[in-house]
Amino acid sequence: MSFIRVALDVPLPTLFDYRAAAATRDNIGARVLVPFGKTIAVGVIIELASTTSLPPQRVRSVLSILRDVPPLPADILGLLKFCSEYYHHPLGAVVLNALPTRLRQRHALKGEKAAHHYRLTGAGLAVDAETLPRRATIKLELLRLLRAAKAGIDETTLRAVAPRAAAALKTMTEQGWIERVACTREPLQSDAAAPRVAPGPALTDEQVTAVDTLRNADAGFAPWLLHGVTGSGKTEVYLQLVADTLARGKQALLLVPEINLTPQLEARVRTRFPDTRLVALHSGLNESERLHNWLAAQSGAAGIVLGTRLAVFTPLPELGLIIVDEEQDASFKQTDGLRYSARDLALWRAKQRAIPIMLGSATPALETFHKALNGSYRMLVLTRRVNAMPPVIECIDTRREPLIDGMSQALLNALRITLKRSEQSLVFINRRGFAPVLICPSCGWTSGCGRCSAKLVLHLQDQRLRCHHCGHQERIPTACPQCGNQDLKPLGQGTQRIEGALARIFPAARILRIDRDSTRRKDSWQEMRRQIHAQEVDILVGTQILAKGHDFPQLNLVGVVNADSSLYSTDFRASERLFARLTQVAGRAGRGASRGRVMIQTDFPAHALYQALRRDDYPAFARELLAERRQAGFPPFMYQAVLRAEASRLETALEFLLHAARDGAKMAGGVTIYDPVPAGMPRRAGLERAQLTVQSRSRPALHAFLGAWRARVDHAAGRKVRWALDVDPLEL
Repeated sequence: MSFIRVALDVPLPTLFDYRAAAATRDNIGARVLVPFGKTIAVGVIIELASTTSLPPQRVRSVLSILRDVPPLPADILGLLKFCSEYYHHPLGAVVLNALPTRLRQRHALKGEKAAHHYRLTGAGLAVDAETLPRRATIKLELLRLLRAAKAGIDETTLRAVAPRAAAALKTMTEQGWIERVACTREPLQSDAAAPRVAPGPALTDEQVTAVDTLRNADAGFAPWLLHGVTGSGKTEVYLQLVADTLARGKQALLLVPEINLTPQLEARVRTRFPDTRLVALHSGLNESERLHNWLAAQSGAAGIVLGTRLAVFTPLPELGLIIVDEEQDASFKQTDGLRYSARDLALWRAKQRAIPIMLGSATPALETFHKALNGSYRMLVLTRRVNAMPPVIECIDTRREPLIDGMSQALLNALRITLKRSEQSLVFINRRGFAPVLICPSCGWTSGCGRCSAKLVLHLQDQRLRCHHCGHQERIPTACPQCGNQDLKPLGQGTQRIEGALARIFPAARILRIDRDSTRRKDSWQEMRRQIHAQEVDILVGTQILAKGHDFPQLNLVGVVNADSSLYSTDFRASERLFARLTQVAGRAGRGASRGRVMIQTDFPAHALYQALRRDDYPAFARELLAERRQAGFPPFMYQAVLRAEASRLETALEFLLHAARDGAKMAGGVTIYDPVPAGMPRRAGLERAQLTVQSRSRPALHAFLGAWRARVDHAAGRKVRWALDVDPLEL
């Protein structure tokens, strides 16, 4: 065999043939340097061939096969090929984007710096934590973690404890309490002794049932749904299953939707498995950190991999368990480029490897819940909180009560009482900034974005108007650009406005705002979490960053502002998402000794969604939504794809889609093609956007159509239109 077929990161659905007489089957999955046009490109060998369809003079020779890291294994190549075929995306783009950034660069890895761990010395073990000053919180936390991890902890993890952790590590090293050592990369051994597991809390009867059910299940592929109310101990079930997996010499992959959930879960997992190497994979790591952790997973040295959606592509030679926490979260779906669902790929990967997979959620996606109801997935249920009562949920009728900066008097009174008890409160509003729009009361002018079909959000502290879609920003005008009126008014509430109002009403309260603006600086979120746990905060004001997965024992009151906005949405998934969001944020209340209280401000207190929320009855709500979806012909009873197009003019995008629809109509057996329409946000970042929806009751029929249709669309597309195909879209 003298030819290789190479995947390159180009928007073409084909592999490229090169001469490589020295290539063998062992090189499949290896990175190569090849000439491509006038440049040198990095590719991955997908196949070997003895012949090529190209004329001999057109076949160029490979420049070099990179052997600095092992080739991608067959199972990962299989996953990437499936991903390319299912989402109808070029294989080269799928393969190369699954690699760490440094492996996509032309230069081979030379002398990669050895990773380092810190471990306690004899002097460090002898330190009495009681003698340290209480303000030395970072040193105390580092000592606690290192004492639990006999083999040491990698430097990246320890630095993530707090922004000042690096300085604390340096001081502790100088004091002789800890030492820095190079870590080894010995792969897991299936016949080695089981790694040490630190004791966890006593399990509830429901947790015992869930764990025993999985332990006694037949080996092989099995999708499980762990449907547990917030605070019911889903994470403890995960850890029990991870312990069983490690004891068999296997690796575990834990997927979480957002980077903000990673540090708290990572610390908990490290404490439970002190002798097992854990690596994190997410966008918060720099290129070297991500490469180092990816290589540890690939070699088998890491027993546990904790990551966000891209971690689903990580090579794991001894993979024995996959867990997807908060499986309903939209963050698992990539919304640009390769539009894949990490949850769905995790299911395919578990089936490919014949291993169990657990999907956990308090409010499962309707597609997942439907499969559990029809028996495709096996469902385990946790109905009670661990050592805590469910919060009391009440709806405040805002039609009958005047609002002060968006907050009712009932909510303000509850905040005042909670402050007197020295307990923590959370005011939740899923909108950052000071106000959603600036308006002129004289002529009706509003602060619109010139590049998007959206309003510029007022950020009063920065004296800027910002678009949260394209990033455009400008100064706040001193007068109305339309009529000259100088009395411009902010309309609506955002986190900054709520924060300012609370500071004015409760001047002695310690208020902390947590949103994408306040957590932009690296390690800022870790420091905020430390302040909350240290009870240095009285009132939290935040967005959905605070809604999921966090355990704040002193937080006993949650107030929800502006919840009704999602009820007006044209998106058929809006009510499902609102129920999930409110369930998650309500779950932050009362996780300690006191029973929590949740106050939701609404103009529609009798709405079925709020009533189901008060009863904590997701199954009934989900069954009602499924009945509506069945009647309307929406997923999960229909399979969809959306062809999205954008151009400098809306007419150009619509004309492109109209031609695509006509082409599709000629071969649309068992598939319905809808008319092209402007997108929900017709203009974004200076481009006009449109879309058309394709759907079918048969998934195979839809994909057979998409495969043939995409080739025609690709052939017909011109330079004036940018387009993308979104399979199983979450937004229409």
